[in-house]
Parts: sequence; C-alpha cells; structure tokens
Amino acid sequence: MVVAAELLGGLNPAQREAVETVEGPLLIVAGPGSGKTRVITHRIAWLVLGCGVRPYDILAMTFTNKAAREMGDRLGRLVGGHSDALTAGTFHSFCARLLRREGEHLGLPRNYLIYDDADQTAAIKQCLEDGGYDPRRFPPRAVLSRISRAKSVLQDSRVMAQQAQGDYFEEVCARVYRLYEELLGRNSALDFDDLLLRTAQLFREFPAVLGRYQQRYNYLMVDEFQDTNIAQYRISQMLARTHENFCVVGDPDQSIYSWRSADVRNILNFKTDYPGARVIALGQNYRSTATILNAAQGLISSNGQRLENGLFTENATGLPVQLHEAYTEDEEAGSVIAEIGRLAREEGFKPGDCAVLYRVNAQSRALEEACLSQGVKYRLVGGTRFYQRREIKDLTAYLRLLYNQQDDVSLSRIISVPPRGIGVKSIQQIGQWAASQGISMFEGMRRVAAARESGMPCPARLASRTVAAVARFAGVIDRLAALSQEVEIVKLVDLLLEESGLRKHIQESDDRPEERWENVLAYRALAQEFNAETPPDGLAGLLERTALVSQVDEYEEAEDSLTLITLHQAKGLEFPVVFIVGLEEGLLPHSRSLDSEEQVEEERRLCYVGMTRAQQRLYLLRAFRRGFRNGTTSGPAVASRFLREIPGGLVASAALGRGRAGAVAADDGRGGSIRAAALAAAAAAGPAAERLRVGDAVRHRAFGEGIVTAYDPTASDVEITVEFSGGVGAKRLLLSYAPLERLEGSGDSGLGGR
Repeated sequence: MVVAAELLGGLNPAQREAVETVEGPLLIVAGPGSGKTRVITHRIAWLVLGCGVRPYDILAMTFTNKAAREMGDRLGRLVGGHSDALTAGTFHSFCARLLRREGEHLGLPRNYLIYDDADQTAAIKQCLEDGGYDPRRFPPRAVLSRISRAKSVLQDSRVMAQQAQGDYFEEVCARVYRLYEELLGRNSALDFDDLLLRTAQLFREFPAVLGRYQQRYNYLMVDEFQDTNIAQYRISQMLARTHENFCVVGDPDQSIYSWRSADVRNILNFKTDYPGARVIALGQNYRSTATILNAAQGLISSNGQRLENGLFTENATGLPVQLHEAYTEDEEAGSVIAEIGRLAREEGFKPGDCAVLYRVNAQSRALEEACLSQGVKYRLVGGTRFYQRREIKDLTAYLRLLYNQQDDVSLSRIISVPPRGIGVKSIQQIGQWAASQGISMFEGMRRVAAARESGMPCPARLASRTVAAVARFAGVIDRLAALSQEVEIVKLVDLLLEESGLRKHIQESDDRPEERWENVLAYRALAQEFNAETPPDGLAGLLERTALVSQVDEYEEAEDSLTLITLHQAKGLEFPVVFIVGLEEGLLPHSRSLDSEEQVEEERRLCYVGMTRAQQRLYLLRAFRRGFRNGTTSGPAVASRFLREIPGGLVASAALGRGRAGAVAADDGRGGSIRAAALAAAAAAGPAAERLRVGDAVRHRAFGEGIVTAYDPTASDVEITVEFSGGVGAKRLLLSYAPLERLEGSGDSGLGGR
C-alpha cells in the first residue's frame, strides 16, 4: 500500500488533474495509450487515501472481466486490503448480483439462470416454431438481434409491438419477443440484455430499492463510456442522481460496437446532459511511436462525430508505416509470415510480439495456412471459444439443470447426451404433456417416473422401455441435485461425469476424445476455484462465471505465439508489431457500412483502433484479388479509402520479408506499386532459385525431408512442389518464403531440370 502523497508522483499534469477532480460530473477523454487505467485506479485510490472515502461507497464499472481483474490487482497494490470493499466489475456482473439480492421485487427467483448466446438462439428457434413461423424465413439469430436492440433501449415486447405496425418482420419479431419473454419466465432465466433491462425496471418501479443504492454509492465511475448502450447509461444516471459524483472515461474515436447497441452519443452528449461537467483530455500517448500516432490521427481526423483530444507523444519518431500490396490474400498472408521471420532473424522481435488484425473471421484462413506451411506457432483469438465447445456446453447444461430444474432449454440439450433410449418423439410427447399441465419438462419426467413406481398408467403415453429410461434419468438428476446442496463443487462435477455417463461418452467418442476430455479437465480445474464457497453458492458462482466470460478474457499473453485476431477483439490490447490486412473497399470499410456515412465513420474508428494497438511497427496490407465467401472477386479490389487518408509523408511501400533493401518510397503517398513489390520479391527469390532444381532433396522445418518435383516461376516469386516423406505428401510452396534447406549431395534425379 502507498501513502496518499505518492499517488500523484509520476502523473502528467492532465492525469493529476483527473485524479484530483473528485466532486461533481467529470468526463475524462482518454485517447489510446494515454494511461487510462492508471488514472482510473489512482483516482479511486486518491478517493480512499487522500479524501477519506470508504471503498464501500465507490462503484466502478468496466466492460470486460479482464479489465475488472486488472483494476482489482492494481488497486490491491495501491490501497491494500481496502480494495476488498470496493464494488468493481462489468455492468452485467453488477446487475446479475443485484438481481440475485433484489430480484424478488420483480418476481425473479434467486436461482435464476443466465442464458448465453447459444441458449438464446435455441430458445428463439423454439418460440418461432411455437408461434407457427418458419425459422428458415425468419432466421433465429436475426430475430434475436432485433429483440436485443429493443432491450438495449429498454423496450419490452409491448412497446416493440406498438412501434412495429406496418412492418411485417418487425411485427413477427415483436410476437416472438412476447413468446420469448414467456419462455424465459417459465424457465426462471434471463439473457444478457435482461440483466440490464430488469435492473432498470427494478430501479424505476421500486424507488426505495434505488434509493438504498444511491445512498450507498456516493462515487460512480464508468470506464469505456463510449461503448455504453442506452440501458447502461440509464442505470448509471439513476445510480448517480443523488450525489452526481459521476465520472465517465472514454474516447469517441474508439467507439466500435454499435452492432452490440453501443451508442456513441452517450459520450458525445455527456456535457449536454450534465452542463456543469468538467472535461479533461488525456492527450499524451505512451504506447506508440510518433509516426504511428500521427498516421492514426491523420486517419481519424476525417470523422465528424468526435471530441478533439490533442494526442501527442514524446516517444521516438520511429520507422514509417509500411504499406504492402499483394496480388492475392494467400500472397498477402505469406508476406506477413515472411516479415515476421525477418523481424525475428534480423531485429530481435519474437512471434509473440506480433499480431495480425483483420476485419472478419474468414480472413484467418489464409493466415492460418501460411503459419502452418511456414511452421510458425500462432494463437487464434475468436475461434471456437472454450465455453462454447460441445463437451463444455453439455457439462454446463447438466450443472444448470441440477441448479434449476425448471430449465427446459438445458434439459433439451442433454436428455440424449449420452443416448439413453429416449427418442425425439418421446421427448416431444413429454414436453407437450408437461406444457398442457403447466409444469416444467423435468417435473413431467418426475411424474412419469412416479406413475411407473406406483404402477399407474403413464401420463404421457410412453412405451414401457422409454418410461424406464425416463425414470432412471430423473432419478440421477434428483439425486445429484440433492447432493449439489451438500458436496464441494469439484466432487459434484466428478459425480455428474460418472453417473450421467458423460465421461464414458466423451472418452469413447470417435471425435477427438483426448482433446475433448482435456477440455473437461480444464473445466474441472476451474470448478476448484469455487470450492471455498458453500455448495449452492459455489455452483451459482461457477455458472455465473461461465455465462459472463468473454472472448478477450480467454486471451493469454504468456505463450510466444503470433496472435491472429479481429480488429474488434483487439480493443484493449497492444503489441510491439501490428499487421492490419485486407485494407480494401468492401472489407475495411465493410460493404455493409458503405451506404451510411455514420457506419463508415465507425469503420474508420475500427481501423484507428487497430493502428493504435501498435507500439513500434505498423504494417498495412491489401490484396488485388481476394478469394472470399463466394469465390474470387470479379475484378481487382479497390484500395481502402482509409489508405488515402493517412498523410503520405508517414508511409513507405515495402516488399515484406526481404530485409531493409525491400523497402521503397511510396510513389503516391498511399501505398506503392504492386509491380515494384513483385520485382523486389523476384530479386530476393533469385539466389534461392539458382540453388534448387527439380529432383533436389530438401528439408523443411515443419514438414521434414522431401524431393522437389516441380518448379514454376510466377510474376513475383517461384512456386515449387515438394513431395515430402513420412506421410506428409506433396506441398506447394513459395520459394522465397519457405524455410527450405537443400541437402548436401542431392542433385538431378532424372526428373528434369528447369
């Protein structure tokens, strides 16, 4: 723990002003790399140590669990044990905890479940079918997205229906929304949007509850304020109404989540909403070189919806931003991987220092293939997430059913995992009969089992062998549900894996059984974190943790691997070396944005966020042709307008992976000629080309030894085919990129030279 006077040491004037301004509304405009987290944590510590505010009276909202953990760690070092009484976390986790305590005012049980994206999609599909709508005509994800947008502006199904008149799709969404509300109610469940919607409802309808929290939280801070939606802003305003010690931190230039209902107007209009608010801009960037920062500033200056933050840096000027034009996306990917190899050989960078950023997940295909062909380790952020993997979803669904037997969605997922002799038709019969009785599906199973036990006719008209299977399943769930109130969470997981048959089902599967079982063991290790809590609370904590975790929370920085990540997911991260690929019209900016200047501005902000992730080196790449979605584009791709908006004196064109001699001056200030890059590539490939012939024996770092079987010069390189031994087979490689070594003593084997 530090003393109060030490908190202000090392802060620049703007940071110190922000830390010491503690009363009244405050907007801190924090540009990228300006020490935002340092200011937030020091401001909280100053409240506690310098102003005598109790940590219990402070509420700090973040947008990711990762950010909340980082804030907690820093505060622990600054104020020691005082930080334990502070309330800090994401909006969703704060609302989830609040509704556990206060939700009974709204008729919510304390053991309500939180449905994740996959659960919501399954529930919407069921509601579409219940309403007589064809899911092929009304895609569940599209309907769910529309309902989510309504909830983000605090609209229930009734309000949405009133506003939907005359638009058939809107009317269908409103009707499905009503059915979805009913389904969530029957299952004692909320989705992510409900956590905000119902909290706002609670505060609005029960002023006494709101009053208690207004009195408790004398100081409210919201990080990443540019990413808040209407519901989050409204909750914040209600909490801050009594004391108005409301500090928001953000940067409209980094608002990139409108597709998740974030509303940049919240931060742009804060001064209007709070006329007496003080505005402090954190202008000094500590992350990037002056060249990278000035290039990014040149780009974002084209936007109209922004607050000027006067970003500057005292860092070194650094090298120019490198522009590279490739012919295809595969050549683009190969150029990136080659340059990473050169940086490692010549300049001391490691693969873990580098990140490749792209607009859409589909772009990772070429990059992954290039990594594999060159033997480069990589980490794909945004692939199938841990908690979305099938075996983890199944295990979580079992645990949720133990926690809440009203959960028909979880029951439907695992009733036949593993198969237990209860067919689809039987499941439908049980569900229909249970619905007719106004009971949950699992309660219907209980009654089927009870009828069998007493010798009464089966109420759902099932075959006798199906009744026996239903009774066995219901018995296992009831027994484990009772044990969940008594045993440690890890013991419960072990019992569940055995008694449900899930362990055997996974380990005897023909679909990656070892990998899937390792995932289960990783989940079991996570469960141990909750062993210290009493059994019901331990299970509740585990289920809440797995529901609220985000993709960025799964990002691990320790491993020395190249990071492949979308621009959206890269927010909040930084790397010594950044490559942004796909700078073409229709991709960045994306084609969906081109009809709206507002959306183009968000795409520009997305590019700006990507550029400002770079500390020392920044590379911008485009391809003339890109095989994408429905095949190769019909004509040459047009360079992104964003390249033209970067000041020409800050960029240089380069043939990547060739050493410093590969760099050439940008001929027009926007990116060099593809012909110049091709000539440089061919020249670099020349010496290697002279050393290899058809029939030569070679060794590759990843594929082992093989024989060159074909040699095909291209406009910018030499493509060779190598037949590798050991079952690897034939591989087509670009000679200038491939880590090939000609084996001594090899020569023409009679297959024919060049």
